[in-house]
Amino acid sequence: MNESPVRDLIIIGGGQSALATAYHLQRSSLDLILLDEQSAPGGAWLHGWESLRLFSPADASSLPGWLMPRTASLYPSRLEVIEYLTQYEKRYSFPVHRPVQVQSVERADSLFRITTNRGDYRARALVCATGSWSNPYMPAYPGSENFQGRQLHSAHYRSPEEFAGKRVLVVGGGNSAAQILAEVSKVANATWVTLTEPTFLPDEVDGRYLFQAATQRFQAGDTKTGGSLADIVMVAPVKEARSRGVLHSVRPFIALTPTGVIWFDGRTEAVDAVIWCTGFRPALAFLEPLDVLKPDGKVEVAGTHSVQQPGLWLVGYGSWTGFASATLIGVNRSARQTAQEVIGFLQKDPSP
Repeated sequence: MNESPVRDLIIIGGGQSALATAYHLQRSSLDLILLDEQSAPGGAWLHGWESLRLFSPADASSLPGWLMPRTASLYPSRLEVIEYLTQYEKRYSFPVHRPVQVQSVERADSLFRITTNRGDYRARALVCATGSWSNPYMPAYPGSENFQGRQLHSAHYRSPEEFAGKRVLVVGGGNSAAQILAEVSKVANATWVTLTEPTFLPDEVDGRYLFQAATQRFQAGDTKTGGSLADIVMVAPVKEARSRGVLHSVRPFIALTPTGVIWFDGRTEAVDAVIWCTGFRPALAFLEPLDVLKPDGKVEVAGTHSVQQPGLWLVGYGSWTGFASATLIGVNRSARQTAQEVIGFLQKDPSP
């Protein structure tokens, strides 16, 4: 049986974090490839709901090296982001192999052996940039297994029409929940469920100012004051929902029943569907053979480098792999640092 060639580096993922990392490595002369499980460029944006938009303009939502072209409206649509990522990949001729689903990663002496649905790959170093879209989180609630209505995560939500005339709960206090509530409430009897009262930003503040303010506080070591990246940006659909008086929320129910929910005050209510806008967990199950995963699915890192596993980096999974690293504009810093560390590691470690 012929062994696969040994690459200097393999990047697992083909979305924004993988592309940003590849950009910073393009002048290194490393033998690298990207393994993307999607059938086309675009990463997680391929799976967003139909009306999804960024809440920053194109020039404030770009990857390193090339600004996103100006879009038809101020805030780029999901399809415009996909087109930008597609053209970005072509612009720099990144060596992306797709669709390739990574199943497991193991150590084979000084190399990583990556098992996929299209055979094995081997590499001296590995960058994981798979994001979290494929691992949506839905909290466990008593009675959820007996609920006869529909439950879906925001990852699988597409459009409001399928909920027309239904009684719907939208669960979650972030931007996804607010935007989905805004459109579902036009066709359904929708109730917004949040742990605490949502925080709304001023109408004139969008993702540009939010990111700048959060960056300044982060650099100053202040992580406790207001203006979180999770605060709700008042994009046009959310403003319109406010004008209809639907931007009010209630505290969580305590259990589901076969036909609905039991609220915190003991009331019961019939419900047809629950849309969970409750976030994601890192999509890193394939690393289990390396014994680096913590109970929450994360990996202990110093910056983006695995503390336990030499030659392994993780980019774009949120604050634990770099401030704002799960955003288009925010991933640049950690991607650049990762590229520098990878180059240094491979220069010190002679080829097998």
